[in-house]
Amino acid sequence: MIRYIPRHRVPLLLATCGAFALAACDQPLDFDLRGGAGAFSTADAAVNATTDRPRPDDRGVLSYPNYQVAVARRGDTLNDVAARLGLSASELSSYNGIATDAPLRAGEIIALPRRVAEPSPATGAVGTGPIQPAPVDVTTLAGNAIDSSAATPATTTLPPATASQPAAQPTATQTGKEPIRHKVERGETAYTIARLYQVPVRSLAEWNGLGSDFAIREGQFLLIPVAQQAPPKRTPTPVTTTAPGAGSPTPTPPSAATPLPKDDTAKPAPAAATPKEPVADIGKQTVKSDSNTAMAYPVNGSIIRAYAKGRNEGIDIKAAAGTPVKAAASGSVAAITQSADGVPIIVVRHPDNLLTVYANVGDVAVKKGDNVSRGQSIAKLRSGDNAYLHFEVRKGFESVDPAPYLP
Repeated sequence: MIRYIPRHRVPLLLATCGAFALAACDQPLDFDLRGGAGAFSTADAAVNATTDRPRPDDRGVLSYPNYQVAVARRGDTLNDVAARLGLSASELSSYNGIATDAPLRAGEIIALPRRVAEPSPATGAVGTGPIQPAPVDVTTLAGNAIDSSAATPATTTLPPATASQPAAQPTATQTGKEPIRHKVERGETAYTIARLYQVPVRSLAEWNGLGSDFAIREGQFLLIPVAQQAPPKRTPTPVTTTAPGAGSPTPTPPSAATPLPKDDTAKPAPAAATPKEPVADIGKQTVKSDSNTAMAYPVNGSIIRAYAKGRNEGIDIKAAAGTPVKAAASGSVAAITQSADGVPIIVVRHPDNLLTVYANVGDVAVKKGDNVSRGQSIAKLRSGDNAYLHFEVRKGFESVDPAPYLP
């Protein structure tokens, strides 16, 4: 899947990093990711361990369900990569923004504009098809059932496979998590991208074959390293010990006078209804705030983009340029920052560990530390054809759907 971050969303992502810092502690915020004013630190990203990049097949292909990439060899050009994969070198050049005869670094990632033949043992891969998530560990999930069954081993014997019924051989597949594929925007660096996704910059370089200077180019596709999962914690089984010569404790046998418990397993329990998550209605007009709701709409307009976890961490509200942007609820201004393009972003802290973020604004009327009341004007929508407000609600570190808080 291509994680393409439009220019107008970069300020929002920077504000999100600030929101995380606000929710976690009271330390000063560092929104400048370019090394200018303020201190730049990748300490938080550096502590997040990542897995190694999967090994490509003999052609250099790494295949995932939503996209494929090729890993260049030392001395390769796009002409060499295209010849191995049966693609047009000009097509690869246009898609990646690289000249067809430009030398590539060993391990450099080349995005494929369309899918090629899937990796298989015939192409030197460890399995067939795209790299898929690992199957559910049934042993871990059903550990208690397996432990209890060990005391009474099953006696059923399966018939041996015959010539007419050969034993099925499972098809080997590669397992792993699909990484985000990020397209580099103008002004971004390897450090800002590593900070954005909270991964070590060295891991980012190793996954993408970057040089020692960590240089990247506009339009380049980068694979974001996958975080290393900690092994599940196992609860030790208590062991009963006895003094030497005392013998092992004898379990109490069931009493014949006590009836067996009623068997409630014959009737399956009714399936619980899955509650539907509230989803913002695209095209819905914001309404006048109700004093009984937790928050009010910060802008009067129409919702042009709904909340989608991992893709859009808030809602976008379209309105005319210069429309007042109001505080959704009473609170204090926790931070006011600017994007690389100088577009202000406002973060307001509320009770119950809630934060609201207002991006794509101008004419800011408050300053950091100010107390604001619900409905108070804090800024205006900036001028231009793309006048809309991106509004987020965050609870601690996580974004949440604003719909339940709004009328």
